[in-house]
This record gives sequence, structure tokens and C-alpha cells, in this order.
Amino acid sequence: MRVLIACEYSGKVRSAFEKMGHFAVSCDLLPTEKPGFHYQCDVFDIINDGWDLMVAHPPCTDLAVSGAAWFKEKIADGRQQRALDFVQALMDAPIPMIAIENPISVISSKIRKPDQIIQPWMFGHKETKATCLWLKGLPKLVPTTDLKEETMALPRNERMRLHYLPPSADRWKIRSETFQGIADAMANQWGKV
Repeated sequence: MRVLIACEYSGKVRSAFEKMGHFAVSCDLLPTEKPGFHYQCDVFDIINDGWDLMVAHPPCTDLAVSGAAWFKEKIADGRQQRALDFVQALMDAPIPMIAIENPISVISSKIRKPDQIIQPWMFGHKETKATCLWLKGLPKLVPTTDLKEETMALPRNERMRLHYLPPSADRWKIRSETFQGIADAMANQWGKV
């Protein structure tokens, strides 16, 4: 299967699909952090190259409700609408199977509600981070290792580690990286569709 991982610099999801034997390519404006097939370009430069499946992680900076305090400014200067247009263009791509991944965001109210909301604890990580999936031609992800009970028993700052990260130059990168258990589930489940 030809798999495009859009807006991914980490190489995590790409590598998970490669391990399953697929031809997987990541694409981002940033260079990749993990060796493998990676195009450092605008995803729309390669989106029409005959992909079977696309997993896209569009930037959430102007969409996520965690940044709602800045929505008025982002709406006024057009950033939020440009981000929504980007997501809609990804959804409309001529690819038979598409998954768009983003945190709780205005995509739900401005484009459509997600098909599924997942948590890292559903895939073997003792953390919370609600992640929405908008799906086309794909089934919902089936949880692999349910650690909800153990996760909820942790102190709030541990189970919500990403929320409590101190300010830093790479905070955005750490917060946006896909959990390995979720990447593996995507490859193991969607790679067999």
C-alpha cells in the first residue's frame, strides 16, 4: 500500500507503516527527525501522486480549543480560516482512505464532528490527551491496551503531562508528537484495510 503521512516530521507514524511492509512517506515543511522516505515540502505538491491512504496531522495552532483565548485575534487576521481551509483541502484529497488527526478543535464545529475521539491510555500510555479522528474509508481504531484505570489513579500533573509542560522552544513539538501506541495501532489496523 502507498501511504502518505502528511504534516509529520517525527517519522513515528511513517515508521510504523514501514514496519508493516508498506511504502510509507512522510511530508512536512520541517526536516524529518527519523531516517526514512520524507519529502520536505508542501503536502499539496505530492498529494495527487496516487496514494492509497493518508494519515494527516495538520497544525493545530490556530484550531485547538486549548488556544481559545487567542481565537478572536486568529479569526480577525484570517489565520483560523486559513487553517480550516487547509484541513478541508486535506479531507477533500483524491485518496480513498484518509484520517485527519487533531486535538479537540474548531474543526468539529466549523467543518464536521470527528468520527472518533481517542486517548493515549487506550493504546498503552498512562496519559490523557483527547485526540479527534476524522475518517474517510477507514474503520475506527480499536483500543489495544486499556490503561484508563491506572491512568486516572495518577496525579493530575502526571496523567496530563503534556498540558503541564513548562514553556520552552520545543514545547509545541513535544505536545504534537504522536504516541507510539497510537502510531502502531494505525499501521496495524489501517494497514490491513
